[in-house]
Amino acid sequence: MHLERRILITGGAGFIGSFLCERLLEAGANVICADNFFTGTRTNIAHLQNHPRFEMMRHDVCFPLYVEVDEIYNMACPASPIHYQFDPVQTTKTSVHGAINMLGLAKRVKAKILQASTSEVYGDPAVHPQPEEYWGNVNPIGPRSCYDEGKRCAETLFFDYHRQHKLRIKVARIFNTYGPRMHPNDGRVVSNFIVQALKGEDITLYGDGQQTRSFCYVDDLVRGLISLMDSPDHVTGPINIGNPGEFTIRQLAEQVIDLTGSKSKLVFMPLPQDDPKQRKPNIEKAQEILGWEPKIQLRDGLTKTISYFDGMLSGKMAAQ
Repeated sequence: MHLERRILITGGAGFIGSFLCERLLEAGANVICADNFFTGTRTNIAHLQNHPRFEMMRHDVCFPLYVEVDEIYNMACPASPIHYQFDPVQTTKTSVHGAINMLGLAKRVKAKILQASTSEVYGDPAVHPQPEEYWGNVNPIGPRSCYDEGKRCAETLFFDYHRQHKLRIKVARIFNTYGPRMHPNDGRVVSNFIVQALKGEDITLYGDGQQTRSFCYVDDLVRGLISLMDSPDHVTGPINIGNPGEFTIRQLAEQVIDLTGSKSKLVFMPLPQDDPKQRKPNIEKAQEILGWEPKIQLRDGLTKTISYFDGMLSGKMAAQ
């Protein structure tokens, strides 16, 4: 009856989810975007509202959802420490109850389902770079564990549904991602540094600034997620999706200052508890199995992201 794919994206009004909605509409799919707007915003999807194949639903994944779809991208969960630590119990519920509800829906309608997992499942890694086989070094009772352990439990549920109910699953472990539509107050380094630089404020670094991160531009990430969803059924993951280029936090801050022409100074603060010292994906599986690798260099991606935040701060909010 349905020749066009019907796709549900939970967290579809979020930073990554909104770009995913866009790309899938461009590919000819019918898209249902479900979001409770805890961190997502209507602004992110305002330009899609009149699209004939786009539907918006205000919904919290902690409660069951009854729709008829062919594919589900489960993106719903606050992903920055400021947001996921605001209500840690709700964060764990979103990961665990959300996974149970979406897996239940996928089982009922025989849909293929992708879980947006995270590099946080590796914790403060003792192995570098992190391959998918690494089991991680996570504090189960720390302030970050509501997110880390919630996502780990969601992965467990996905693989148990796959083993027990033969569900078609995909698990993507997403590494640091940045780009337009990031929340300006999410506390993550890229948005923090850009906003501070544009305002001419001191740029806050934690620790000595030598801890490393790998930054993937959102367009590259979305391309990776769609490649994973479209892969053969035997490809379940988990598969790392991220950019293996590794930069110290200080190098990132210096690039942002250079690109914005800011007079901001670097200020150093104590390192938060359980903050990982290194984070870099091993993406050999994504390259071999999906034929995917990131294409956008950090400097190019930062330039686009700075332009977005500059527009936001000046009240122009140009559509991206």
